[in-house]
Amino acid sequence: MPRRHVSLPDAFKLVLGKDQDQWPPAATLIVAAYYGDIRRLKEIAKSMDVEGKGLQETLAHANFLGTYALHAVCDSGNMPTLQYLVEDLNMDVNKPDTMGDLTPAMHAVLYGKLPALRFLADHGANLHQQPKGITLLHAAAEGGRPEIFKFLLSRGVRADVESTSPLTSFTPLFLATCGGYASILEILLEQNADPNVRMGDQVTPISFALRHSSVPCLKLLVQAGADVNGFGSYNPLAKAAKKGLTEAIKCLLEAGADPNVPDSDDEFVKKKKSELKRQGTDAFRNEDYLKALEFYTQALKVDQFDATLFSNRSICWLRLGDGMKALYDAIECKNLRPKWAKAYYRKGAALMFMKDYDSAYDALSRGLELDPESEEMETLLWEAMELK
Repeated sequence: MPRRHVSLPDAFKLVLGKDQDQWPPAATLIVAAYYGDIRRLKEIAKSMDVEGKGLQETLAHANFLGTYALHAVCDSGNMPTLQYLVEDLNMDVNKPDTMGDLTPAMHAVLYGKLPALRFLADHGANLHQQPKGITLLHAAAEGGRPEIFKFLLSRGVRADVESTSPLTSFTPLFLATCGGYASILEILLEQNADPNVRMGDQVTPISFALRHSSVPCLKLLVQAGADVNGFGSYNPLAKAAKKGLTEAIKCLLEAGADPNVPDSDDEFVKKKKSELKRQGTDAFRNEDYLKALEFYTQALKVDQFDATLFSNRSICWLRLGDGMKALYDAIECKNLRPKWAKAYYRKGAALMFMKDYDSAYDALSRGLELDPESEEMETLLWEAMELK
């Protein structure tokens, strides 16, 4: 669950257009809450209260696209309005929105609003909840929020907390390394996180640090005792050399990396992967999805860091009717290439198949940000909006 890239008012404009006079009252109410305009908030709520239920009841139920006033305020971090809603109107600090099932606390984390998060915690917010199986600590790690990360640990959230969501199989350690957030990684290592932990027996934190050219993260992992000689055919030293990361090479050698370990990226291996990929593509074009799946799986055994292979295998799983496996591969693809629009399209397509339209909308929205010209992305996004 990445940090949010679009503000709530801008997201509404994408859906409703720029002329706010034409917006439904609920949308203008939520935006008034976002900007901390309490007077305007009361005015709109009064106009919406045709049954005379009162301000508190109206604000508790008014929402647009599943977002309520309290969530909007946590997005913006407007403290006077947050205090008004919670202390004066007794809004529920643990009520999730109905778009992504995200609590006010998760909204504060995603937008990096530490004062709002602290206020919510002091007023009874549950910091251990897992909206859709994703913890606040995971969100802070992926979004690069070190101060929020430290605050959550100070309030008793465990550093080794695991996500129960199929949307992320990564631990906070992997997420921090993937994003290059050395300050968060340092906190985790001080909490005795294992620098040699593997994910699926294929990926280690060092391999992620090199994949994303994060030398500061690599140095922290090596200092914490990470294995500098890799595993299987994976050679950290060769990867660093291939990327031209001089400081990483120096760090690995000083820590005892063996310069004589053969590199898996020799010409033979490259040709083997290329041939398997070609055979997979041919099988896919012939609509032999099971055969294509086999070829892509074999190619991934040669190179488990090829995002295109995960993308190709994801669509194969989808054509074979296995949405969960299609989703797993789409997530692997997205984590390897977080700025590739197709990865988010694959994720959105898998989620649509699984009828998780809220999550599909989130994935496709991010994909459309990266590739605004994608007609297939826009078409699927509108379909998700209609179904959710």
